[in-house]
Amino acid sequence: MPSTITIFVNSKPVPATPETTVAAALLNAGITTFRHSPRHEPRSPLCGMGICMECRVTIDGVPGLRSCQTLCREGMQVQLEVEPA
Repeated sequence: MPSTITIFVNSKPVPATPETTVAAALLNAGITTFRHSPRHEPRSPLCGMGICMECRVTIDGVPGLRSCQTLCREGMQVQLEVEPA
């Protein structure tokens, strides 16, 4: 198993380790805002166990997936509502 894989966040390559959650990979890459609330407040993982739903992203075209519950795979396409910094 490779020690590093690449996922794509808003089409930009982001390194990740296999079996790491998407939320952890994004946070490790310095991406701290995943989406915005209806009031346009920045949102990112809060609970880390799939209850708060603040970490929802689109993965491989499927919207509303919890990034804290989804493991990274090579070439995975992650779409955030916002552009990562």
